[in-house]
Amino acid sequence: MNKPVIIGIAGGSASGKTSISRKLKDHFSDVKSVLIIRQDDYYKDQSHLPMEERVKTNYDHPFAFDNDLLIENIEALCRGEKIEKPTYDFVHHTRSEVTETCFPCDVLILEGLFVLEDEKLRSLLDMKIFVDTDADVRFIRRLLRDVKERGRDMDGVISQYVNTVRVMHNSFIEPSKRYADIIIPEGGENYVAIDLLTTKISSIINR
Repeated sequence: MNKPVIIGIAGGSASGKTSISRKLKDHFSDVKSVLIIRQDDYYKDQSHLPMEERVKTNYDHPFAFDNDLLIENIEALCRGEKIEKPTYDFVHHTRSEVTETCFPCDVLILEGLFVLEDEKLRSLLDMKIFVDTDADVRFIRRLLRDVKERGRDMDGVISQYVNTVRVMHNSFIEPSKRYADIIIPEGGENYVAIDLLTTKISSIINR
């Protein structure tokens, strides 16, 4: 099996990275095997810490991620090997005991906050995308998501956003935009950009 085409999709929290990833997968899944890997599943294990310490972790800093394991898994897929991908328990703030078996693919979509921030990760990418969405929109999306899907309370989400998310975005994520081949405003709702993306990806696959 040939090495997969690897597409990196970065951007701020709740910018629309996942929506774009899913639309790309839907577009190519009829003709190619497509795998989405979320950097969020590679948060470092914190099972050795009590809950009161886990919640203090800055989850919006690059150091919160186990990128060594992520790179190891991507390289294994490139060699045609299957992997056991970790998953993360956002309610208990630690790595889940559940893993997901992932098989080699034709197209690998890697999406996450710091996909373009890490030089080693960037070197693996055939195409680098940054999703650029207004901060107010991202905050509202994050608030709704974390309360509904991740069991957080509203005050906690707001405090985390003000004290860490916004600061870390400006320090690490926004500067990584300079490494992008393509910048997409407004995420999954930008249908023109997605059409252009699928055309470009098709040309890379065919080449």
